[in-house]
Amino acid sequence: MERDGKVGVHLGALSGAGVSRLEVMEGPSGRRRRTQSERARIAAESLVPGASVADVARRHGTTRWQVYDWRKKLRMGKLAVPESVAALPMFAELVVEGAAVEAPATRAGADVEIVVGDVVIRAGADADEGLLTRTIRAARAAAS
Repeated sequence: MERDGKVGVHLGALSGAGVSRLEVMEGPSGRRRRTQSERARIAAESLVPGASVADVARRHGTTRWQVYDWRKKLRMGKLAVPESVAALPMFAELVVEGAAVEAPATRAGADVEIVVGDVVIRAGADADEGLLTRTIRAARAAAS
């Protein structure tokens, strides 16, 4: 490692290779301080189907072990997801029943059918997104 004469610190780059990104943490420990809502938001982001914990951790500058700890606390109720995140619409997996299902001819304004537990929600293509989100949340709450 070489000593940088301008700043007076050691850079952990290989000789001849540059540092693409250098982040300086302030404070006595040099650690990030995250709020409870930030921790919950990151943990919730890692729980989205298809999300990789390692990718989420890397994107937010933390370790995957920290994200796993926040996920555990989120499940135990020690972290609460902020209302701003809870208000975002979530996507559900589409399940097609039957061996050979033929798609009906598409038409403008086609209807959509959403099944949440024992509740079936039918809406037109022009349905208000906010109303549909609130309806799905209410159906999920009633089902649990």
